[in-house]
Amino acid sequence: MSTSTATYATGKRKNAIARVWLKAGTGAVMVNGLDVERYFERDTSRMVLKQALELLDVVEQFDVRVTCAGGGKSAQAEAIRHGISRALIALDPEKRAALKRAGFLTRDSRKKERKKYGQPGARKRFQYSKR
Repeated sequence: MSTSTATYATGKRKNAIARVWLKAGTGAVMVNGLDVERYFERDTSRMVLKQALELLDVVEQFDVRVTCAGGGKSAQAEAIRHGISRALIALDPEKRAALKRAGFLTRDSRKKERKKYGQPGARKRFQYSKR
């Protein structure tokens, strides 16, 4: 399942883009040059990031190196999960069914809707005054 060279994949969510390199190792996760505990303060973000590895029970088998940009921290964590899932499939195509069933391979295409003219936001209208 593991290779000696790093496997690359890209994950996206909203405006966040994560470039993920998976390499056989001990389970270290580095995000933008920082340890995952320092980059993601929230436990939920760290949990989301490792979901794909925990599903396949390979947390201790790979070192993960990530560069991510755009979006917020939560979207970045989900983009990293998407990238890790894609990288795991590149290493072992038989794992695709389990990751697909968990929904980690589907790119969440929801984005912020643009503001429309004549309104203060995407959907909200200016207050109507009858008199």
